[in-house]
Amino acid sequence: MLEAARGFHELPREIKADYYSRDPIRKVKFGSNFDLYQSRFANWRDSLFCVMGPEPLDPKELPQVCRDITMTYSEQVHKISHYYPPCPEPELTLGASKHSDPDFITILLQDPIGGLQVLCQNQWIDVPPVPGALVVNIGDLLQLISNDRFKSAVHQVLANHEGPRVSIACFFTLHFYPSTRLYGPIHDLLSEDHPPVYRETSVQDFLAYHYGKGLGGNSVLTHFKCQDKNEKKHF
Repeated sequence: MLEAARGFHELPREIKADYYSRDPIRKVKFGSNFDLYQSRFANWRDSLFCVMGPEPLDPKELPQVCRDITMTYSEQVHKISHYYPPCPEPELTLGASKHSDPDFITILLQDPIGGLQVLCQNQWIDVPPVPGALVVNIGDLLQLISNDRFKSAVHQVLANHEGPRVSIACFFTLHFYPSTRLYGPIHDLLSEDHPPVYRETSVQDFLAYHYGKGLGGNSVLTHFKCQDKNEKKHF
């Protein structure tokens, strides 16, 4: 899968241009810095974004160079493939700036180049690639519904000049389901000693605030914390 993703990103520019789009409903699109309008920083990254559900994706919409393996790999997950070109001055930028994922769980497959770091006790810790291993990140929505039992992972990707870095990230999320369902802390996890930390919200409202806020500063979850005693007693 990593080689297939690399194969796409190494195609001639004119072929990749056929997939370039900022159309939010297009299922297969290529681009750089999808978060450019919200972030204060330009990430050193190209991405091929594929929406694999809820409706099945027509394989013909995928680039031929990675079509078969992508359909096989994506039978049960949503995915996005990131490509981080070698950077001539990596000390001046990041492959992906500091953030946490606005989903439930992210499963990441990374190539041997490395560069992923997680924030632990105010220090950036390297996550070295292990051949055949998957990295599992907890997202903000899982932290919300678990009432802080599980904490979302703040992470970033360093730019490098050694060579292109390829990663395949599978996001478990409801971004593409138009629903007004509300999500809040799971009731079975609440008690007098553990009142709800967060108020209920829809995924759409959560994402609207996430993308409107941009990167940096306080966690998105701060906005959804219960503000008064009445909210905390509602369980």
